Amino acid sequence: MDGFLNATVLLSNFVLVPGLAYGAQLALGALGVTLVYRVLRFANLSHGDLMAFGAMLGVLSTWALQAAGVSIAPLPTALLALPLAILGTALMSLFIETAVYRHHRLRRSAPAIFMIVSVGVMFMLNGLVRVVIGPDDQRFADGARFIVRARDFEAMTGLSEGLSIRVSQGITFAVAMAAVAALFYFLNRSRAGKAMRAYADNEDLALLSGIDPDRVVRHTWIIAAALAAIAGTLYGLDKSFKPFTYFQLLLPVFAAAIVGGIGNPVGAIVGGFVVSFSEIGLTYAYKKFLTYLVPPAWAPEGLMQLIATDYKFAISFAILVIVLLIRPTGILPGRVL
Repeated sequence: MDGFLNATVLLSNFVLVPGLAYGAQLALGALGVTLVYRVLRFANLSHGDLMAFGAMLGVLSTWALQAAGVSIAPLPTALLALPLAILGTALMSLFIETAVYRHHRLRRSAPAIFMIVSVGVMFMLNGLVRVVIGPDDQRFADGARFIVRARDFEAMTGLSEGLSIRVSQGITFAVAMAAVAALFYFLNRSRAGKAMRAYADNEDLALLSGIDPDRVVRHTWIIAAALAAIAGTLYGLDKSFKPFTYFQLLLPVFAAAIVGGIGNPVGAIVGGFVVSFSEIGLTYAYKKFLTYLVPPAWAPEGLMQLIATDYKFAISFAILVIVLLIRPTGILPGRVL
């Protein structure tokens, strides 16, 4: 029995808890991609670097608050900085909409044109973030590090393995749940959210109904920016902030949006956790886990790792290809905002 419990705790430490935190981060990023795609009808390839921009503002705001002696210990100061990051990212998104996308929107350019333009925006944001904060790793976590410490868990249970849950992981999941709940409440209960849904369903009919398209577009960019800033800041808080990492995150974020069902917010959330647990589960070395479950004579000699960690992002690509070949509409197709 102890072997099973130790194996469960070990799997929780390295697969279940990290998978939930990473999945929540991907889900928030995928929700931003889905929202822009559904309402504005194009794939925004700059969303990963918008997450980086929001995270950069979160880092800089956190440093400023720490320098001023402001703290909410044992929670990280980044939680206080998050509203500033959201505000700055929303202003940047509105600036990009006015300076770049609005011209093509008024001309009713094809979605492919918008997608190509978003690549240019992506490189602009990428360069801006690197110039401002640099290309190196930046850590900005403070306060308590753990909700549950491995040694305390071992002492309490008497098991060989100790459960460890970091504060950043708990905050990620809690903030993500709050953000998702607020988003769905806005879309389903508020007048502006209903206008966005109507515009997404039928643009011409929405215009005939008196819905202001400029207001809908502004709301879309503000919400997408808020989701990007939250996801980017939480990812940096949980791991570390490095601009190029967010460029790489674009693949799993898009994979999550497409796997779940592009244009479907619930699908984006489901896709985030599918991609997350696939990446972590397939790259985890199961040797010690299996050692707890099988007799000593059957203990594996190798790492029992299905895929090397270096190929983590390749898993997202493989999942994306498989879904596009077998079920192009995603896991939860056919539903809208």
